[in-house]
Amino acid sequence: MASRSGWSKALGDLAGALLPLSLRDLQRELDDRIRKVPTRLNEFGFDPWGLHPATIRQGTLPTLLLYKYYFRVETHGIEHVPAGRVLLIANHAGQLPFDATMIAIAMLLEADPPRIVRGMAEYWVSQLPWVSVVAARGGAIAGTPQTCREMLEAGEAVLVFPEGVRGMNKLYAERYKLQKFGSGFMRLALEAQAPIVPVAVVGSEEQQPGFANVRSLARLLGIPAFPVTPTFPWLGPLGLLPLPVKYHLHFGEPLHFEGAPTDDDAVVEEKVERVKQAIGELFERGLATRRGVFR
Repeated sequence: MASRSGWSKALGDLAGALLPLSLRDLQRELDDRIRKVPTRLNEFGFDPWGLHPATIRQGTLPTLLLYKYYFRVETHGIEHVPAGRVLLIANHAGQLPFDATMIAIAMLLEADPPRIVRGMAEYWVSQLPWVSVVAARGGAIAGTPQTCREMLEAGEAVLVFPEGVRGMNKLYAERYKLQKFGSGFMRLALEAQAPIVPVAVVGSEEQQPGFANVRSLARLLGIPAFPVTPTFPWLGPLGLLPLPVKYHLHFGEPLHFEGAPTDDDAVVEEKVERVKQAIGELFERGLATRRGVFR
């Protein structure tokens, strides 16, 4: 065991030495930020939900490159995110969850203190072999109310997309038009007395424009949607690559709500609409100030 550990360390050191200097600087920055994350781990380096910071360190460099050089992400108002328990509520788009990844990288690199965002993934993600394990190691987990409740009680930053697949697979003609929000996040916020930070992702809605959604084929394949885009399915797996749009992440001021999680649907829906309106206002600001889709 000691020998294998020694070889692993030697290979890791060799790989680090072969990285270009700029990438080594990025890796050092990432390592430093991960060390500062206020996450409680057990003796094996895991948290209660399967998060493994060592795995994040080993696998995050490619997504960091996407963040800095492909999507060229700019954050606005990230200082609004408070320490401790918080719900980040964002719009969802783009066919694949690059928006979730970019928010997670922003919170790790640019929030103070750095945070590992706990993404609430769709239920079907937990059924995928290998993918479900990798997601859990990186901080994402099936979005059950109980899991979200536990994470908030532990002081985590939880990311929720209330539009769900309705948002992720909406057509290009519906870009920046928020779909119906689920209300579960609001009941959890009321129960945990957690502030809500609205987040508007500007850019993701153009990254992979969908012109149709073949629902019958999606049902046949057992997947949430089968989008038709300018490149998919025509180019096969390569068609899933997003366009190099420029991301702008707009974080709003925290919203605090009072009431009981058991309130009538109408009362809770009114609060949900306030969050939706806040994201819409961030949309307007972001779309008005950006110079274009790709810059």
